[in-house]
Formats: sequence, structure tokens, C-alpha cells
Amino acid sequence: MMAALDKIRVVDLTRTLAGPFCTMLLGDMGADVIKIEEPSAGDETRKWYPFQNGESTQFMTFNRNKRSLTVNLKEPEGIKIIKELAADADVMIESFRAGALDRMGLGYSEISAINPGIVYCSISGYGRTGPMADMPGYDLIIQAYSGLMDLTGEPDGDPMRVGFSLVDLFAGMMSYGTIVTALMQRVQTGKGQWVEGSLLDGQVAALSYHASAFMGTGVEPKRMGAGHPSLVPYQSFAASDGNFIVGCANQGLYERLCKALGRSDLVEDPRFATNTDRVEHRDECVGVFKEIFSRNTTEHWVSLIVKAGVPCGPINTVSQVVSNPQVLARNMIAEVEHPNVPNMRFPASPLKLTDSPATVRLAPPLLGQHNEQVLEEAGYSPDKIADLIKRGVIGS
Repeated sequence: MMAALDKIRVVDLTRTLAGPFCTMLLGDMGADVIKIEEPSAGDETRKWYPFQNGESTQFMTFNRNKRSLTVNLKEPEGIKIIKELAADADVMIESFRAGALDRMGLGYSEISAINPGIVYCSISGYGRTGPMADMPGYDLIIQAYSGLMDLTGEPDGDPMRVGFSLVDLFAGMMSYGTIVTALMQRVQTGKGQWVEGSLLDGQVAALSYHASAFMGTGVEPKRMGAGHPSLVPYQSFAASDGNFIVGCANQGLYERLCKALGRSDLVEDPRFATNTDRVEHRDECVGVFKEIFSRNTTEHWVSLIVKAGVPCGPINTVSQVVSNPQVLARNMIAEVEHPNVPNMRFPASPLKLTDSPATVRLAPPLLGQHNEQVLEEAGYSPDKIADLIKRGVIGS
């Protein structure tokens, strides 16, 4: 079965999370991803806690289906190697500070002159234009800068970071889609192009209804904990032994919920008759349901409410998610043999294609694991490779 991106070659000059997540998705769909790393240390996430058998779980999470080539970009011959790889590549992707690769001779203008068909992707914090183009971007900083943190947390509490690196992951997924779109256009035009993935752009787009509501009404959105600005009840509630989620996204669901709880009177109550009424009387409405749900267990309420056809569910821990029957049925936990980590498990690709499914072909690479293999494919002789290692152009 041919992979969706079979024969697509990617020169990957990204590190940490957003870029590596993007190139991992490309690799999952069959692309040959050559991960370029600094010879002595490699991607900085190789040193990020926690570790499994001496290998960083952070690095391993985002770097399967790649081959590692260590190249010293401070050496002219190192730059020459990248240019030779780019000449035969379909995609080149980088996450350096603005202008850094241009100064090395690896910017889009030079690479596209070598290979007009290449799709060249730059991932950055704030984008490559505008007054902040030169600023480095990190997930945490962009969570704050984009308004995401201001909208996250309890109403009377401090702004909170989202529990995982959502900004980086969103940018990586966005960059994946942008690259594949550009490859599709290349089929029609024969030409590549420069594309971008900006952490800030992604989060401004994700503000969506919050931004539109403010621009339409002038009312600043506020933190609402687990609540929703437009729907009630649509949030978490505390049972006698834990917490669960209820989501009444329309009037019919609200009426089903009230009937299942034996409280049809809440449908007739003029304060709660419509969703608009419930939003206007949010505290009173939520207070009624809080009191009801405090009387029994999470299991009781989830079972009762789901049976009534109302969206409802437990608030799972990570350990519960990775062993969840639905997650396993969706093949969302993958396993691969790693040289140092037997039976390594990690979340699988979310991209589901019937005829060309995502696959895990390669374990996350050891630093420089594929130096000789990649360079031999590029036409370098064993003697030449040995000389490059001796002179510090590539890692040993």
C-alpha cells in the first residue's frame, strides 16, 4: 500500500516542538524526513526531562519516522551538504531566528534558485514580517501574548497556562496543512513557494468566536473556568466523589437533561426557559445544577445523563486516556522498537486515511544515527564521509 506522501523528501532544520511535530506528521504519512542536528548536542529536547532508559520522552514523542544527520552549519562544507540535500528535496522547513539562514546562504531565495520546485516553510513565533519578526517565540510566551492565558482559569483566579503545549502543536499542525497545500499547488504549477507557520497567527485564528464577539460588541471576554460564554449548562460539575462534564449545546438537550434529573420544572422556570435566559441568569442556573449533582457519584450521573442522550463524560487523567477502550480502538497508541527503549509507546498520528494510513516505520533516531546512510545516498564516498567526520563537518 503506497503511503500518501511516498517519495516526498523533507530537509528538516527545526527543533524543539512545533517544527518537529509538523515533520513527524509528514513522516507518518510516508515522507522521507532528514532531521538536521547540531553534532555535539542535537535537538535541545534530547536533554529535556523526563527520561526513559536515558532517552528523553520529549524528544521521542515528536521525532519518529525521521533520519538524523548531524551537520555543523558553521562550516562551509556543512552548508554545502544542506544545499545538496535541498537540491533533491521537495520540502525544506526551518525554525531559526529571522535572517539567520539567509546569512548562512540557506534562505529561501538561495534554496529556490537551486530548486525552484521546493516548498520552503519557516516556523516562527510572531511571523517573518511586522515589528516583532525578530523576536524568538515560545509556547508559554505566545499563550500569554495571544490572549489564550487571559481566557484560561477561574473567573476570580490568575490567568493560567493550558496544560500542554497547545500553541506549538497547533502551529505544527497548521504548518503541515500549509506544506501539503503548497505541494498540491505544485502539482498544478510545477513551482514551489515559501510558506509560513506562525505561533501567534495560529492562536489569533483560534481566538475565533472570542475575537469576533469582542469586535462585534465591544465587550471583553473573561475567564470562565470550565464554562462557556454562550451556553449554559456547558461546563464541569462536582459530584460527591469527583468531577464530570455536561454539555447542553441546544434547547432539546437541556430539556432532556432536566427530564432525566426529574426536574422538568427547570424548563418552565422563566429564568432558565431559553439558552439566552440561562446565560443571563448563569449563576442561579449553574447553582441549581451544582446542588443536584453534589448528591451522588460521578459514575451515577454520567451513566444517567448519557442514557438520556445528553453529552456528558468523566474528566479523565492521562493514565486513563492511554488505556481507554475508545482510544485503543482508534489505534491512537503506537509502539515501536527503539535501540535503547524496548516496546516504546506514544500517541499515534491523528491523520486517518483509509487507503494510505499513517505508519510508524522508524523509531526516533539516535543523534547522527543515519549520517553515513544519508550521505552515501547523496553520493559521498566512505573516504569522504570519514574526512568530514575527522574535520568536524559532521558528527561521528
